[in-house]
Amino acid sequence: IPAASDAGSLSDAQFTMSENAMALADIQTMVVGARGDDSQNVITLSGKITVNEETVAVQPSYFEGRIEKLHVNFKGQEVRKGQLLATLYAPELVAAQQELLTAALLKGSQPQLYRAVRSKLKLWKLTDSQIEKIENSGQVLENFPLYATQSGTVTELMASEGDFVQEGAPLLRLSNLSTVWAAFDAYENQLAQLKVGQKISIKTNTHPDKVHKEVISFIDPVLDNKTRTLAVRATLTNQNQVFKPGMFVTGEVALNGKGQTDTTLMVPATAVMWTGERSLVYIKPSVGQPVFEMREVSLGSRVGDLYEITSGLQGGEEIVTHGAFTVDAAAQLLGKKSMMNPEGGTTRTGHEDHTGMQEGQRMEMELPASFQKGFESLLPAYLKMKDAFVASDAAAVAREALNASDQMGQLDRSGMGSMDKTHLDNSIRLLQNISGEEKLENQRSHFVDLNVHMVALASGVQSLESTLYVQLCPMANNNKGAVWLSTEKEIRNPYYGDEMLTCGKVERVLN
Repeated sequence: IPAASDAGSLSDAQFTMSENAMALADIQTMVVGARGDDSQNVITLSGKITVNEETVAVQPSYFEGRIEKLHVNFKGQEVRKGQLLATLYAPELVAAQQELLTAALLKGSQPQLYRAVRSKLKLWKLTDSQIEKIENSGQVLENFPLYATQSGTVTELMASEGDFVQEGAPLLRLSNLSTVWAAFDAYENQLAQLKVGQKISIKTNTHPDKVHKEVISFIDPVLDNKTRTLAVRATLTNQNQVFKPGMFVTGEVALNGKGQTDTTLMVPATAVMWTGERSLVYIKPSVGQPVFEMREVSLGSRVGDLYEITSGLQGGEEIVTHGAFTVDAAAQLLGKKSMMNPEGGTTRTGHEDHTGMQEGQRMEMELPASFQKGFESLLPAYLKMKDAFVASDAAAVAREALNASDQMGQLDRSGMGSMDKTHLDNSIRLLQNISGEEKLENQRSHFVDLNVHMVALASGVQSLESTLYVQLCPMANNNKGAVWLSTEKEIRNPYYGDEMLTCGKVERVLN
């Protein structure tokens, strides 16, 4: 990958790459400038339509009895206030009606008794007209009608015909779908940018061209330990029942730039090789020349697909936005400052003066031998997880991720550098995140980040028992590209499975 260069024209930290190698690796760059395009300052959230829990009500039985006939008997059925819901045989109500008929005969001489019996029937939600109808007919109703006291859509049936229900027992759950919630999941790194009252643009998969503009009405104060997300929601007016509970939606929050100035530098997330508090980018210090140099930067907030740079870069500098790991591999081959070797330096192999270098000739890494041995022993668990991704088997992915995280947590850390420990800690954390997810799409999102650290660690293992291929799918991660490790040269894509099984290429070979 590296090109022969005049060492006298470059600093100790700089190196060159051949134009051919840059073209093959699809190296892309951009000039860093101040934040200008507000259309990029957008947080995109995924979620679904849910019932507005503020409108949920339970329709109970107001008297004890056996359900003889259930007139509302399927979910999704519309119920109006006053509608007949069920017919019940209620022994206590039969006795109370008999008391009413007796008291009606004596109401002239015992009006207080008559009023007490009527009040007793009203406690069972009988109306004055129902009571008068019983009194006027002089007959006791054995099967008594139960009417809805509220309107809504049936979301749950809680009783069946033939059931004997107690007074106050729930019969069905009703929801008023005239308003619904758009419920989204927001990750920890997005929370600082989200506030109640912010405008959010919502689209559904059913009508992707129609945008519904609402405001964030609630942000859950408690983090979900399993998914590491917080619930964010907006309330939608649901005219004509356009929004169906369970429907997938996306939300876009345009940030107002609070806390940012006109001199804030923003770079694409693809440009940053994250290693903890300090992160790395590659710059091109010479305009128009294929010269590269690693630069440490400090990150601020993440805004959509951009990172704020708080230190380490200046406006007008040119950085690598695509192919940073390929550039880093070239730095390693030449013994320059790189992600795995921040101080630079190389072990001589006897081939340093050759203009063409083989992939197997790498600089000596500082990973301890005990760690290297342990790392190789956990590769089978990682590869099983990768194969489960290929098969789109979320349960197997979670199982193998948990196995790999347990093994990785037991690795010997003695003698490791701080950056190596950061890669290890991040790998364990991301494996645990994968094992805690149930949805394959969320697992794959964590898998993208995991492989950044796994490739960095694998690059430091000196004598692998079998060849490892660093493979790249350029379409994964929203067309930003994502890598993975494999012992097979043939591409089997873990990010898309059967949808695009052979999409990808071999980016590097680790021998």
